[in-house]
Amino acid sequence: MAAQQQGMAMPDMSNAIVAQDEMGRPFIIVRDQGKKQRKHGLEATKSHILAARSVASIVKTSLGPRGLDKILISQDGEITITNDGATILSQMDLDNEIAKLLVQLSRSQDDEIGDGTTGVVVIAGALLDQALELIEKGIHPIKIANGFDEACKIAIQQLDKVADEIKISADASDPNLLRAAKTSLGSKIVSKSHDQFAQMAVDAVLSVADFERKDVDFELIKMEKKVGGSLEDSSLIKGVLLEKDFSHSQMPKHIEDCKIAILTCPLEPPKPKTKHKLEISTAEEFKALQEYEQKKFQEMIDCIKNSGANVVACQWGFDDEANHLLLANGLNAIRWIGGSELELLAIATNGRIVPRFEDLTPEKLGTAQSIRELEFGTTRDRMLVVEGCSNTKSVTCFIRGSNDMIVDEGVRALHDSICVVRNLVRDNRVVYGGGAAELTCSLAVSEAADRQKGIDQYAFRAFASALDTIIMTLAENSGLDPIDTLSGLKAKQATEKSSQLGVDCLGKGTNDMKELFVIDPLIGKKQQLLLATQLTRMILKINDVIISGKDEY
Repeated sequence: MAAQQQGMAMPDMSNAIVAQDEMGRPFIIVRDQGKKQRKHGLEATKSHILAARSVASIVKTSLGPRGLDKILISQDGEITITNDGATILSQMDLDNEIAKLLVQLSRSQDDEIGDGTTGVVVIAGALLDQALELIEKGIHPIKIANGFDEACKIAIQQLDKVADEIKISADASDPNLLRAAKTSLGSKIVSKSHDQFAQMAVDAVLSVADFERKDVDFELIKMEKKVGGSLEDSSLIKGVLLEKDFSHSQMPKHIEDCKIAILTCPLEPPKPKTKHKLEISTAEEFKALQEYEQKKFQEMIDCIKNSGANVVACQWGFDDEANHLLLANGLNAIRWIGGSELELLAIATNGRIVPRFEDLTPEKLGTAQSIRELEFGTTRDRMLVVEGCSNTKSVTCFIRGSNDMIVDEGVRALHDSICVVRNLVRDNRVVYGGGAAELTCSLAVSEAADRQKGIDQYAFRAFASALDTIIMTLAENSGLDPIDTLSGLKAKQATEKSSQLGVDCLGKGTNDMKELFVIDPLIGKKQQLLLATQLTRMILKINDVIISGKDEY
């Protein structure tokens, strides 16, 4: 009997509740917490760091111009091939909470800067790796986090000190802007036609940039993609591209000097708003209804013609009778235009969106030099190009490619490149790429470490080592010896006092990034260090994880 009692596990009495029944007799309720999982202290911190390390290791091999691509297959079988850090992480199905924080980190870098999403995750992973070593030596996580914050301030001061100001102008052939755009495109799948894409990015940004406010409105840059052709067939259209065709096949395919009526009202006779039923019992009544409809159609056409319009852009559809009347009256028409496309057309042509035919006046018409219909290959797919718009600050990047994956990657690459040019318009200070900026920060932090008192020395040196990871990763991805490359560059930068020396990833024969013109906007590099340090601090502060299971009584 005693042996049987020993074999039974005693319930956990720590959360027991004493209660009374209706007769006043006491009894104990024991809550079973067996379903709850809990990690705390050093064990929790280590598991977080290992989760972050595994995510960082996935994107590590995508860093730099020789970085490799990843193939992502979604649950419904869609395939994405990319080396864009934000895209890789956002499409991965992650369960771990800390891994999800790294996804948000790359997304915030993408939203704020648009480029450097892979680098920021690699730096965060390296900082956490270094923190783990210090934790195992017995240093308190908060002391490490505070040390990292101070080291980050020194690194940012160093970036400000070594940053160069480059002259940029509103000229589309500005060599500095073009080279900056090419640096961003170097690691992408479109690198073989990077001259053309760089020129597209610069032209797009300069078309919509406000140099007085130092700002670029991304709403005015529209991306359109079409499978077919090659990447070299991509082009920048100074106007709007609509994935529609003219409503009647006999309408002219090219119109000059366009006056566009932009309508949100349907081209059909008015109907009562409430539910209605119309009974027709005689031929005369039917004829009267037909005449009424024709009269209303004619009134609508007259309203459009009296305003001086020669093109109708309608948000809704219209039937064959209306279509025939438009053709007979020499009016070209486009139907079923989406709300956002209609707004873009109105902005580009300086037109007003009109909700009723009676409100249509010549002042509300949009103007454009020409509208032409494009036809693609043998598929009979058509698109309309509205060019020479009265508001020149509206452009469309038209990306072509042999398959969906290349077209999508082309759009992502061009977006990153446009972001780099936008950042230079906002702040024209740059630091040098190829790991040169990280290396100069690493040397500055290592030097500052010797002046620190106490435990902070360890955190400073760990921060410097984490920055070295970028140089080692770049060298490794380029097929060079990482340790040899790092030690050689460190010695060179220290002896020559030059912050322009980085990894020669493409084997050009020189480490001078200024000569190769491999540059990064200063605001992008600062943001990388700040975001990575903040995330590291946040993860180091967590020391307890309680995953609530299903409670049982």
